[in-house]
Amino acid sequence: MLRTILAAVAASFAMAGAALAEVTPLSVYGGLPNLEQVEISPDGKFLAIAVTDGEKRMLVVREAGENGKLLSAMNFGDTKLRAVQWAGPEHVLITTSSTAEVYGLSGPKREYLMGFDFNLVTKKQIPLLKNQEDAMNVILETPDVRFIEGVPHAFVEGIHFHDGRGWNTLYRINLKTGATRMLDKGGTENTDDWLVSPEGQPLAQSIYDEKQGAWSLKIRGADGWTTVEKTVSKMGSFGLRGMGRDGQSVVVWAYDEDTDKTLLREYALDGSHVDVPGSGDYDRPIHAPDGSRLLGGYSLVGDENRYAFFDAKTQASWNAVRKAFPGDQVSLASWSDDRRKVVVQVDSPTLGPAFALVDLDAKSARWLGEIYRALTADGVSEVRPIRYKAADGLEITGYLTVPRGKDAKNLPLVVLPHGGPAARDKPGFDWWSQALASRGYAVLQPNFRGSDGFGQAFLEKGYGQWGKAMQTDLSDGVRHLAKQGVIDPKRVCIVGASYGGYAALAGATLDHGVYRCAVSVAGPSELKRFVFDSSKRYETGRNSAQRYWLQFMGADGLKDPDLALISPAKLADKVEIPILLIHGKDDTVVPYVQSTLMADALKKAGKPVELVSLDGEDHFLSRGATRLRMLTSVVGFLEKNNPPN
Repeated sequence: MLRTILAAVAASFAMAGAALAEVTPLSVYGGLPNLEQVEISPDGKFLAIAVTDGEKRMLVVREAGENGKLLSAMNFGDTKLRAVQWAGPEHVLITTSSTAEVYGLSGPKREYLMGFDFNLVTKKQIPLLKNQEDAMNVILETPDVRFIEGVPHAFVEGIHFHDGRGWNTLYRINLKTGATRMLDKGGTENTDDWLVSPEGQPLAQSIYDEKQGAWSLKIRGADGWTTVEKTVSKMGSFGLRGMGRDGQSVVVWAYDEDTDKTLLREYALDGSHVDVPGSGDYDRPIHAPDGSRLLGGYSLVGDENRYAFFDAKTQASWNAVRKAFPGDQVSLASWSDDRRKVVVQVDSPTLGPAFALVDLDAKSARWLGEIYRALTADGVSEVRPIRYKAADGLEITGYLTVPRGKDAKNLPLVVLPHGGPAARDKPGFDWWSQALASRGYAVLQPNFRGSDGFGQAFLEKGYGQWGKAMQTDLSDGVRHLAKQGVIDPKRVCIVGASYGGYAALAGATLDHGVYRCAVSVAGPSELKRFVFDSSKRYETGRNSAQRYWLQFMGADGLKDPDLALISPAKLADKVEIPILLIHGKDDTVVPYVQSTLMADALKKAGKPVELVSLDGEDHFLSRGATRLRMLTSVVGFLEKNNPPN
């Protein structure tokens, strides 16, 4: 089936007509995705699409039918567009972000969210909290939408300034008139989240005491707010997750010691609760498009996306959607209120990712467009799931990308560990690994101990293992592939971002004799400084971020001398291979200084190092030009220090 880019946008963003060169340009992988988000309207008649071309982002609204009419378009330039959501047929809510330091808010620079209403009738874009006294257009979460007497309202968590500081506050905005009012200030400075009922009333509050590591849940009944749950949550792992199955109850993420799983716990308004069956296997809950009730959950089981719904009819509908794309990875992107028109992301093992629209009533499925429109089958390499044993016998899973047209024999290898570290690599198209494979490298992406998605016990095996077993899980993968004859053990480099960047530096300083070179993109290098800086955004000395990092690093506190033993910047004299450091100057997660500290330490020790600074770039490589510069720098460095041929 031919995939075509959205016809309504063809005038502005044309598909490449000429055949690509034999080697796919790095710009195809390193540029931002051409389609970032596709949201179908509640009535299933329209599509809101976030389209990107180079640095330009545009929101396009068109009819959902084939060759549907273009209704509106708004150019966002290089603004970082984070979320798009419908609020009835005439309003699209847009969430953007920018890096800033705001007076009255604690801590250093942060990545702040801003909310806007794009009115499709007037064609105007209006800040959600405009002209609100003692407030600013900064929101803490994407808005919730509720309909009150048929009128769409946005409920946003914003910041209200009082006594020289900012307080989390819940606002209600009438999208028809623009009228805004403060709905709830929270009963404490620790209130960090709200849930609004389908009728538009504050229903639940999440309260987290960072210093004490204590979480509590309040529910609002006829007599006001009542605390129905209190628990210790040192890592901040409890939190509101939306309405329950009956549309009246509240669900939260909760850790259950008996099953050793994080699951959904459903609270009735009287405080009684039950655990949602099967939710211990969910990676995320799935709610009705209007947020009114919990429908089921998503999980990645092995290498397969699975969606489980409570209602048999909804499950049958999803199964029908899934059958339209045999052999592909299918993910739910958005659906109409009646769940009969469904937008999905389809990851083909041979063609790359695309969006498609399934009409269950018409029994039809058609492509909306490629996510990377210049990518052809020649630019997609095979991804194989792999399993191997770590040195202590723990089973590690992961993915091996084999360069297209190459036999899996004696290949040069790039180890590409994920960030987090409590995250995981998944099947499907990965732009970074595919780019490296296009240059002739096999790419190993291991889900080392401490990765998320494999149960709490597997995650906790990573505690205290930074620079230790988490590190040797990576090199054990290298040895496994070398034993099989898949890779040449003398031609291996390690590349990673965030925690993966740390792992790359640890590979150069703590795991000698495995790698020929290392690349760290926004990786921590001096762990005491990193943990200290991560805590600055909180007003308390102790906080969940500090506890999280120290738990994984195996340190008792910032004064623990063991931090220096696993800090690459403290071990620069042990480096025997060339190192490339790449870092965005607007990084608010791992500060830019982490790379300058490493560069200075390496230079002082007389070791080979390059530092590439990305002006205006954040931790997430959100800008096309700098993302491409990062990728080009990495490939050039690899080809110099570990030639693929």
